[in-house]
Amino acid sequence: MAKQSFLKNLVDFVTSWTNKQRLFVWRALDILAIMVASIVSFIILYDIITVTPIQWGIFTLLSASIYFIVLHLFKVDQRISRYSSLYDFVNVFFSQLVSNLVSGFILSLLMDAFSLRFVVITALFAAVFSTAYRILWRGVYTSRSVSKFSVDELEDKKILLIGAGDGGSLFIQSFKRQPEGLNVVGILDKDKNKIGTNISGVPVLGSDSDLAEIALKYNVDEIIIAIPSLQPEAYERILKAANEIDVPVFKMPSVEKVLQGKHRQNDMKKVDISDLLGRQEIKLDESHLRQEIEGKVILITGAGGSIGSEIARQVSKYNPLKLILLGHGENSIYLIYHELIKKPGMMTQYIPVIADVQHYDRLLEVFKEYKPDIVYHAAAHKHVPLMEVNPIEALKNNVYGSYRVAKAVDAAGVRKMVMISTDKAVNPPNVMGATKRIAELLVIGMNKKSDSLFCAVRFGNVLGSRGSVIPVFEKQIAAGGPVTVTDFRMTRYFMTIPEASRLVIYAGAFAEGSEVFVLNMGEPVKILDLAKKMILLSGFSESEIPIVESGIRPGEKLYEELLTSSELVNKQLDENIFIGQVIDQPIEETLAFVEEVKDKPTNDLKKELVRYANESHIVDSDDEVIVIPDEAELVTE
Repeated sequence: MAKQSFLKNLVDFVTSWTNKQRLFVWRALDILAIMVASIVSFIILYDIITVTPIQWGIFTLLSASIYFIVLHLFKVDQRISRYSSLYDFVNVFFSQLVSNLVSGFILSLLMDAFSLRFVVITALFAAVFSTAYRILWRGVYTSRSVSKFSVDELEDKKILLIGAGDGGSLFIQSFKRQPEGLNVVGILDKDKNKIGTNISGVPVLGSDSDLAEIALKYNVDEIIIAIPSLQPEAYERILKAANEIDVPVFKMPSVEKVLQGKHRQNDMKKVDISDLLGRQEIKLDESHLRQEIEGKVILITGAGGSIGSEIARQVSKYNPLKLILLGHGENSIYLIYHELIKKPGMMTQYIPVIADVQHYDRLLEVFKEYKPDIVYHAAAHKHVPLMEVNPIEALKNNVYGSYRVAKAVDAAGVRKMVMISTDKAVNPPNVMGATKRIAELLVIGMNKKSDSLFCAVRFGNVLGSRGSVIPVFEKQIAAGGPVTVTDFRMTRYFMTIPEASRLVIYAGAFAEGSEVFVLNMGEPVKILDLAKKMILLSGFSESEIPIVESGIRPGEKLYEELLTSSELVNKQLDENIFIGQVIDQPIEETLAFVEEVKDKPTNDLKKELVRYANESHIVDSDDEVIVIPDEAELVTE
């Protein structure tokens, strides 16, 4: 314990130095390495050569000077020594070796009888000494926390790691430097050839099929999965075994955070539903996103909602000049505004604006004041059952609100408007989907009478949004069940909120006007399977939390579609985004319909909205097209 205390104090003392102080010490040690190496070389060759004090002094200074120049040119001296890798050690070794040899060669040309044997031996010893200093320091830095990884330290949280590959190795190396009270007692891996080996002193105890037995034997507090590419079936198997012994399961922080040393213990994330669904998040060419956003003024309506706020987060990554956060709810705008302004290193000016999209004059005032380049329109009523009993509110917010945003975009000379739509706008049996479909017609129709560009982006359900079934299931499970599924045959498309938001920005970057961009949502998911996975994630079994069928609610469909059976796609951005064109229908005609039905009784209003929305189709095209089948499987020809 005294040794550990000394090492800890030493490391804390050294790490308190400034970068200049540490660099000075390392350079002094490197000069010392050359001096000691030359003395050792002189002793070895004592009876063979003669080196005068002047020769020794000139050689030492010249070697050190060349060495420091090499370090600076190749930026070797900018690397943090406690994180040095084998690559860094090799660079130091050869930098010192070459510098001494070059110095010796120069002096042999300038001075008579200067021994090359002395130069070679000195160069080798100096390279070894300089490298040894750094290896020793890394060992000292790491050894201060070795006890944290000993099974004898009962006060630390005992961790069982899943994965003895690159992820597991990276995790252990990183947390040895920053243990934070973690005690990794062992590793499990499905590769039986690794059992009995170790990673940095942490033993591979068995296969992941031995999880329950080993976790009980070592009295494990947490299980951490360090396999970034783990398949959903493996996640489920691990969760089931962990649930039986009541041990929580987490994922290691992102590889980027671990590599940068920015992780903390609370960065450990619980396995979530996206891991069990197994949807591979779509990767995009971020240069297009940066080109679309950087240095621009961006305005987001509904910026306090789950989609709007995530668009704000994603947009912020690409350094817009200004980001206007517009919303009707003051609390949600306050929260996202303060979240964004606290991010370090941000150059963007964030402006919170409280406004209702139904108020055209207020919108126009805001647009003229801030002069946005792009408007992302995410404000909408999205709750299907609620809109069934409040159709007039859906009409006012989703239809009139969207049209007034589009009008303000046109009047203020905004370059582009991207409307966030939904798969529920396709063949809608409900008010929410019908109003979004009519909003699409109005917004896209503005292209005929405006110099601005208008497009819509359509996608399915997003995991974790306020209108998602996930929060409902979580509350039902927390209450002890039952979990209610309206129909066991029901399916839905899902993607994560960040993924959907990035795709919205990406699709909007390619807008030329009048497009409906349709995101590839992957395979539909049975809601029954989703409920089962949610129960598993919560640490229960289906015998503890039953699932019951409650019957389809008003306005619900058994399955959602991304395009109608008659809709055509005449272009693809790539395999992730399809493009269609809304029927060429005059705005005046749609507005006349809306004005005609707005004062009708609730039931009549619902019927008229749904009827009108279902009469709209994608325009025919002379171009070669891709037909999307009824089940909305995105199949290309």
